[in-house]
Amino acid sequence: MTDHSRPARPARPVVLGQNQYGKAENRVVKITRDGATHHIRDLNVSVSLSGDMDEVHYSGSNASVLPTDTTKNTVYAFAQEHGIESAEQFGIHLARHFVTSQEPIHRARIRIEEYGWERIEHGGKGAHSFARTGRETRLAQITYDGTSWEVVSGLKDLVVLNSTDSEFWGYVKDRYTTLPEAYDRILATEVSARWRFGWADDERPAPDWETSYRETGRHLLAAFAETYSLSLQQTLYAMGSRIVEQRAEIDEVRLSLPNKHHFLVDLEPFGLKNPTEDGAVYYAADRPYGLIEATVLREGCEPRIPVDLSNL
Repeated sequence: MTDHSRPARPARPVVLGQNQYGKAENRVVKITRDGATHHIRDLNVSVSLSGDMDEVHYSGSNASVLPTDTTKNTVYAFAQEHGIESAEQFGIHLARHFVTSQEPIHRARIRIEEYGWERIEHGGKGAHSFARTGRETRLAQITYDGTSWEVVSGLKDLVVLNSTDSEFWGYVKDRYTTLPEAYDRILATEVSARWRFGWADDERPAPDWETSYRETGRHLLAAFAETYSLSLQQTLYAMGSRIVEQRAEIDEVRLSLPNKHHFLVDLEPFGLKNPTEDGAVYYAADRPYGLIEATVLREGCEPRIPVDLSNL
């Protein structure tokens, strides 16, 4: 007969550190039918839970463990029961549920990627036809510990380019420097941005998440387009500071901007000139690339967004 008794906790000077578990990358597509007009929300939802989970690690007791399959089912059930008003609000519903419904769970973190779709207009129709947009991926991370909230929104994969109004000169030079100074260059980057909200408890009304995301993105793009850039660092600060100045609900912005270099092609071997003022031809290099990163904060606030945005 198989012995199903639990092994004793090992008597050795080893202790369990921070731990979490959950179900990652639950793909959820929600179609809302408003008569003949349909609306689509397309999410990738990851749930991570932590709390009183020592025994499952020490002895294998599952008495405090909510199965990850249950968390998956909850995501789909909540999409039907609560709808998806926004990525942030959907994450708030889920985080509150897991922490308040399961005593061993003390903290829930919900990470969401949202993929955009736009209507296909054809012959005056298009109420139910969509094409996937490729401009950016919307992000949200919601963390709840039963008392306070931390909501971080953001985006990734947003490629932007200024074809002029960018320079780079006056930098430090040593015997390894070969880069020529540039007084009219292409400035291009792939924006990865996160912004943290000041809202932290249910005593205050939450921001309008949809309006906030739309307006934050608008300010980010406007700052990129309107800044005459002498360095990508200067442009980064202009983007982050404009968001903090214009959006009162946001306290912190973290930006990661790889410099997508565009180099003038040397056409002299073919007897051709390649002037920047008249139809210049560039080589778009994918690597290596300069990587510019920084946090921009509202005065008096502490940074809490991780330096490595891949951890968020």
